[in-house]
Amino acid sequence: MDVLSDLLHRARARNALVRKLVQRPPWSLGFADAPALTVVATLGGQASVRLDEDGASVQLAAGDIALISATTGYTIADSPSTPPQVVIQGQKKYVVGGEEVATAANRSLAPRTYGDGLPGATVMIRGAYELRGDVGDRLLDMLPPLAVVPAGPRTRAALDLLAIEVARDEPGQDAILDRLLDLVLVLALRAWCARPDPARPAWHRALADPAIGDVLRLLHEDPAHRWTVAELAAKVGMSRAAFAARFTGLVGEPPLTYLTGWRMALAADLLRDTEATVATVARQVGYEDAFAFSVAFKRARALSPSAWRRQAR
Repeated sequence: MDVLSDLLHRARARNALVRKLVQRPPWSLGFADAPALTVVATLGGQASVRLDEDGASVQLAAGDIALISATTGYTIADSPSTPPQVVIQGQKKYVVGGEEVATAANRSLAPRTYGDGLPGATVMIRGAYELRGDVGDRLLDMLPPLAVVPAGPRTRAALDLLAIEVARDEPGQDAILDRLLDLVLVLALRAWCARPDPARPAWHRALADPAIGDVLRLLHEDPAHRWTVAELAAKVGMSRAAFAARFTGLVGEPPLTYLTGWRMALAADLLRDTEATVATVARQVGYEDAFAFSVAFKRARALSPSAWRRQAR
């Protein structure tokens, strides 16, 4: 499994929330309790996305996708100048724009579909991800607070299919929506990274490099293996020095430092989510000696594994 797929698989909570909005301007929705990662796409019309933290905003045309990893809140509207009408907090809607706005925002047009549905309406899809633990944090670290992916034929085809399925209510619907939202997310990430921009994110440059991408896949597939720099270099047919320099230059840290960070992220989630003993967790992430694992974990998290487990729970 490649690194991005591995991170999504380990970090993803199931049952992603997907909703469709069909609303005539002016309209504005604020999300005070933003999820870890949100996918917002404009199917028809145009929209604005504004972050609460720094006021940064972007305009979305039909087919554009915004990836939002800022968790301090954001607003989706037909225009940056439209004042807030509805604020969603704690899975509840608070209307600040009058009874007419409340009626339009809550009118159900189909399963998971809300708005007035009249001619001239903006059509939006919003998918919210809940991510788990330290692996989820590593995935979020790969993304900016707000990224926009322009419309393209591959993303548009996936969005159209998602838009059709979100309004259905048939057996297996949640599973279909989960997988379609994953498809839209991965296609959007690919398109965002492939844009003609010299400042591509370091993680994408690393994954796209044949040698370093292969090594990252090996580290993720078998983090418990007692990897050495020499062995990793041999796996991709490079000298030890050349490999170490190339890995550090692309990833931003040496190979074994990356491996230790990945092991500690896996260990933190195992301690939080399972009843496995510290010794068992140590072996699962590549430490035969529980004491050596505890020392490494405390160095990374400033708490012993047992203390961290108590605090995390």
